[in-house]
Parts: sequence; structure tokens; C-alpha cells
Amino acid sequence: MSTYKALNDLDLELMPRRQRGRLVNALSGFKSVNLVGTINDAGVHNLSIVSSVVHLGSDPALLGMVMRPPVDRERGSHTYWNIRETGCYTINHVPATHTVEAHQVSARYPEETSEFDAVGFTPIYRCGFDAPAVEESPVRIGLERVDEWEIPQNRCRFIVGQIRWVEFPEEAWATDGYLDIESLGVAALSSLDGYHRTEKVHRLAYAKPETYPPAAMEDFKAGWKDD
Repeated sequence: MSTYKALNDLDLELMPRRQRGRLVNALSGFKSVNLVGTINDAGVHNLSIVSSVVHLGSDPALLGMVMRPPVDRERGSHTYWNIRETGCYTINHVPATHTVEAHQVSARYPEETSEFDAVGFTPIYRCGFDAPAVEESPVRIGLERVDEWEIPQNRCRFIVGQIRWVEFPEEAWATDGYLDIESLGVAALSSLDGYHRTEKVHRLAYAKPETYPPAAMEDFKAGWKDD
């Protein structure tokens, strides 16, 4: 039987900074991991890696993203300032075959260095959009910044983006709208540096009080018949 470790808020506060960061980042569970593509006014491509992208609604199609407290350009925060200046950015799923390259973009390169060039990703442009996408990514999304909030407790920024375009392999798209991202070999993240491949269990029908257990589907691309 497992022995449980119990920590309170003071225990967390007294931990070494990096140890606390790894633990707290693991507590929300497995996360998506994405590359954010931007460009600055000088035409230099920029990439950063994030694990904070969340769905905010489908009508309109919105995604949220948490970013660290911004500093001046000389010290970093290039992605944040590029988004503020241009108003657009891309979100690109990280393939499990490219986790080493994706992780490396978190290094603090100077602004005049493109992370695309530094690690070997290929910038591509779609739909007349100013921000570059990642050719090696199987799911690419172009977004326009529509809102932003500062989180007062830590000065992090919550960026709200509206999806302007998206592209993915058509064979991964089910008739009911489901996108089978596992079939595309997309990675997941735990804590700050744990990269994973996923394993399907099943899809479950829309839950209703009178229907338990819900119907299960093992063919993820078969699709449900909507009411």
C-alpha cells in the first residue's frame, strides 16, 4: 500500500524554487504541449513552448493561454511582445517525434536569433496570416489576440485568442467533428519536462441521468449521431 506525502501551503513556500515548480506543474495532470509561433517587426521568427493552452468556447472559437510575467525585450518575453505588437500568433501541436527540438526552444535565445533556425523547425505561412506556423506540426492553428488579463497574484498574463484558421490531416477528422489527435502522434506533457505518448481507452456518449453507464465507442473516428 502506498505511503502518501502530505504538504501544506507553507511546505510549498519553503521548497527550493525549482523543486516547487516541478511539483506544482505536475498537479494539474497531463497537459497539451504546443509551440507558439510569432514574428517581430524586424521579420525575425520566434518560437516558444507552452503547456497552458485551454479551450474557452466554440462559438466563437476561442483558446486561452497563460504566459509568464513579461519583462523587457532585452531580457526575454519575445513571444508576448510579438503578440502585443502584431496581434496574431499560431499554436502548433508538438509531435512525439520532435520533443527534443520543441523542448530546446525554451532556452533563452537572443531576440535576433530565430528558434526555428536554432533547433531545425520549418516556418510556413497560411491563409495570408502574418505569424509563422510549424511545418513539422500535425495540427496548426492561427489566432488573433482579442483580450488579455493580468493575474494579480503573480502578474502572469492570460491571453485570449480567436481562431482564424486551423489545418490538420483530414483522415484524423471524424464525421461528428472529433479530431483523433492520438493518431497524429501528438505528445503530452507532465510537470515541466516529462514528455509522453498517449494510449486510447474509449470515447463515451453524452452523459444523461437516465443513461448509465453511457455507451462506449472504441473506433474513435466512427462518430456519434447527434440528437
